[in-house]
Amino acid sequence: MGNCCSEENRGGHSAVGGGTGAHVANQNNGHNEAVGAVLKSRGYQGLYTHVELSLSATDLRDRDVLSKSDPMVVIYSKGRDGSLQELGRTEVVPNSLNPKWITKYTIAYHFETVQNLVFRVLDVDSQFHNHDIKMLKLEEQDFLGEASCTLSQIVTKSNGSLTLDLIRGEQSSGPTHSQKSGKLTVCAEESVASKTTVELKLRCSELVSKDLFSKSDPFLVISKSTESGMMVPICKTEVIKDDHSPNWKPISLTIQQVGSKDSPLTIECYDFDSNGKHDLIGKVQKSLTDLEVLHSTGSSANLFIPAAVGQNSQNKVLKSQLFVECFFEKTQHTFLDYLAWGYEINFMVAIDFTASNGNPRLPDSLHYIDPSGRPNDYQRAILDSGEVLQFYDRDRRYPAWGFGARPIDGPVSHCFNLNGSSDYSEVEGIQGIMTAYMSALYNVSLAGPTIFGPVVTSAANIANQSLMKGERKYCVLLIITDGVITDLQETMDALVHAADMPLSILIVGVGGADFKEMEILDADKQRLESTRGRVAVRDIVQFVPFRDVQGGDSVLQALLAELPSQFLEYMRLKRIRPT
Repeated sequence: MGNCCSEENRGGHSAVGGGTGAHVANQNNGHNEAVGAVLKSRGYQGLYTHVELSLSATDLRDRDVLSKSDPMVVIYSKGRDGSLQELGRTEVVPNSLNPKWITKYTIAYHFETVQNLVFRVLDVDSQFHNHDIKMLKLEEQDFLGEASCTLSQIVTKSNGSLTLDLIRGEQSSGPTHSQKSGKLTVCAEESVASKTTVELKLRCSELVSKDLFSKSDPFLVISKSTESGMMVPICKTEVIKDDHSPNWKPISLTIQQVGSKDSPLTIECYDFDSNGKHDLIGKVQKSLTDLEVLHSTGSSANLFIPAAVGQNSQNKVLKSQLFVECFFEKTQHTFLDYLAWGYEINFMVAIDFTASNGNPRLPDSLHYIDPSGRPNDYQRAILDSGEVLQFYDRDRRYPAWGFGARPIDGPVSHCFNLNGSSDYSEVEGIQGIMTAYMSALYNVSLAGPTIFGPVVTSAANIANQSLMKGERKYCVLLIITDGVITDLQETMDALVHAADMPLSILIVGVGGADFKEMEILDADKQRLESTRGRVAVRDIVQFVPFRDVQGGDSVLQALLAELPSQFLEYMRLKRIRPT
């Protein structure tokens, strides 16, 4: 079977959070964003993958008198408040100080969050060896040691393996109160189902009109059933205006998202409504295997309207039909494959020092440093993004710039090194960014106007230099700003050029300004075009107003969730494949 859903032909909206194809702007994008918001409320999830954790230990402490310890591991997730939630337990390995546990634990890896893990090794008393592991009372077992790390630290290792010291006692109490008690090795392997992708191209015919004076605006939603029986959307198409025989752009599903090729799926066809109350046109229930058969035989499936709940009537079968124009299954490289190949993410920061932020010495300033230690919005954005991205940068040296300020005895600069150096822009670690930022507040005069072009160009130059050196690096520039930019076209020119580089740009808008220009730069509605008419090869900008995310998802989740997709889009565009 030919690849009817090739990279060249693909576009539109793919699997929920997937973003594997090039984004094609269209006039209905506002409709598509509205659909996305509704789906998110129904369980729409971001891009994730499953990894399987394997555990082994060496040189464990011997707590038994007449034999060696009988160890097991309990795995926990650790919340921001320090609370622990048990995730799973291994089996007990009897009489061993160097155990290799057979039981694996599968965990969903989310790039945009810091997933803290804690591993506790216990010596299980022989009287409990015949008991169900899940029923063991952990407080009755002897503690051998504890290790902690983030999931990011494991998956960024070239071999997916991280060895940790097991500690007895309180690690936070200092070296005098903790003792090493052997080592624990954690190996992570991505599930095959995460890499197996099915690409579909669907169309319908003879759809029923749900609008009084015009044709329907149809789109499809594909959902799977959870163990509790609840339907959760995993994929959607774009909205097509005024069409009763729509032919949607290709979409992608991983086998992991579905469960298996034989798992039942519900495909619903809706008529878009701007108030969010989309009318159901009809649905079909098919597995991927069923859809593959429809494609191979050239047949179709009739949509139906389900019988009303509580009534004894049958489903109403419609004349409307669903066709599978393309069905293509393949194994593709994932974000974790590139990390294992040695790719890093180089974090950069650019901070707005224009006068519209207000006098930093006054409490109403966006740059005010609170003596209580409470971070301002600029600091929060740096911390939230940096705490995730730091694990993907080995040397943790970050270029950091300011713009829109006047250094002492100098003209206004739209790209100055935050560390005060005239020779280099890098600082050490996230704390280095924070220190340089606070120092700059007392060494520059806030001015203006707000201009992005120079910092975008500086980031693109670093990305290009890395590319020329053959380094396996992908750059991410975080711009934090409070104002309306005055060099919109110049910035667009710089972004069109930067789209060819291994670079993504995250923009956080702080304060109450009108950020309409940022929506343009985000390019969700229309691909950016330069002064010379060149169109950007991909969308590299993500924008979020800080005020929109403070009450729910954190800034880092809203900003970072699409980074792996942009990374993969660049790799596929440049045909870079891990070996």
